[in-house]
Amino acid sequence: QFFEVPFDSNMNRTKNRPLVRGQISPLLAVCFAASCGVPGIALLTLGVNPLTGALGAFNIFLYTCCYTPMKRMSIANTWVGAVVGAIPPVMGWTAATGSLDAGALLLGGILYSWQFPHFNALSWGLREDYSRGGYCMMSVTHPGLCRRVALRHCLALIGLSTVAPVLDITTWTFPVISLPINLYISYLGFRFYRDADRSSSRKLFFCSLWHLPMLLLVMFTCKKSFLEKEDKGDLLGGNHGRAMEIRLP
Repeated sequence: QFFEVPFDSNMNRTKNRPLVRGQISPLLAVCFAASCGVPGIALLTLGVNPLTGALGAFNIFLYTCCYTPMKRMSIANTWVGAVVGAIPPVMGWTAATGSLDAGALLLGGILYSWQFPHFNALSWGLREDYSRGGYCMMSVTHPGLCRRVALRHCLALIGLSTVAPVLDITTWTFPVISLPINLYISYLGFRFYRDADRSSSRKLFFCSLWHLPMLLLVMFTCKKSFLEKEDKGDLLGGNHGRAMEIRLP
């Protein structure tokens, strides 16, 4: 917001932000951001693990130094912004496991794809605002691409849900149970692609608000248990049937 005050003042949805209205000073805003970001990264690094702290620092850099200026330069900002949104669940995985493995990438992939129907549908109704602010959004400069990309990533959510059991992260019930909600958002993505109006974009946007928590809740309930994975690893490692010796004092 510190970087975008002159542009936010031209947009209806951002003209009442505290910095635009002069309710707080730019110096106070930067100090507040630093007082949150620096201790936050330190806490993640020292209290969780260095990998999670590094991801947090990288995400702050990606958002402020890459995504923010790109919004006025290229529609590629949406893809960069989707990476920013995908990193937090990856950080959750690395915080719990200490590793950047298939589960982290799958969670990040789901959040990455979900953001395109979510944001593209939202931006469709804000095209006039973005144009006044001078932002390069797909909905303004490439409306056809905006709708196609939203539909593609709705369909990608079906594929990503199917990959989860293949990677041994969930059971096979996950892609089956999640299929109806993934098909529904894909249907609304197709309506948005075909109709290209405010009604279809609003329906897709509001669907995205409940779709993501529902999808992750289903994923959580269908996850493979850690003990189940350990037992499978023991079988593959030839430990099946090995007796455990217990020595009593």
